[in-house]
Amino acid sequence: MVVLKTSKELSDMKLSCKISAQALKLAGELIKPGVSTAYVDQMLHEFIVSQGAKPTFLGYGGFPASCCISVNDEVIHGIPSGRVIEEGDIVSVDVGAAINGYTGDNAATFAAGKVSEEAQKIMDVTKECLYRAIEAAQPGNRLGDVGYAVESYAKSFGFAVVRDYVGHGVGRKLHESPSIPNYGTPGHGLKLLPGMTLAIEPMINAKGSEVVVKKDGTVLTRSGSLSAHFEHTIAITASGPVIMTEWEER
Repeated sequence: MVVLKTSKELSDMKLSCKISAQALKLAGELIKPGVSTAYVDQMLHEFIVSQGAKPTFLGYGGFPASCCISVNDEVIHGIPSGRVIEEGDIVSVDVGAAINGYTGDNAATFAAGKVSEEAQKIMDVTKECLYRAIEAAQPGNRLGDVGYAVESYAKSFGFAVVRDYVGHGVGRKLHESPSIPNYGTPGHGLKLLPGMTLAIEPMINAKGSEVVVKKDGTVLTRSGSLSAHFEHTIAITASGPVIMTEWEER
């Protein structure tokens, strides 16, 4: 069941989204060659706790860290470790914070030093996919409009949308209804209504949509190609979509 939030509930949810956004911004400042993914996780954990919030992912489904950090061909759910980030890596960080009964959720892929042209392209395209999806999330539109915005843009560059994992509703729980595929048919699917809060998150592979899952739960591209991941929590309002986890100027 999709839960529509009242104006007060949306207001109450702002703090969790703000802390989530600030944590993601911090991740971008920390990602650089020579830094371990465990160190980034530690710093984000300490920041979230310092704000009086709880890291949403820590312990979720048994996940052992406060954020997911996925490098290069890792799509999502990468577990922070002693792995040292190298020059040219692209690093996806997915992080959320819970406070006052609500949770925020966001993600971005960052460049470690100078990256290849292909790496920069897939990051740029995936980020644009996110914002095109958000623009399509107008009240009265359908989920198919959102998914089509992602897939049509990604495919125009020869990239592939991950189909096994999707975005989701978010609010009092990290994962709420509805599921939000990054593919779809315009005019089809659930109607978007004011009060919906959604985590829209394109996951785009350079080659092929297929993925494989390691024993520890990390999801990788089957092709071994690069993957990028961007996500915002948004609210559908009568006047259009509002990004609740904005942390950078466009």
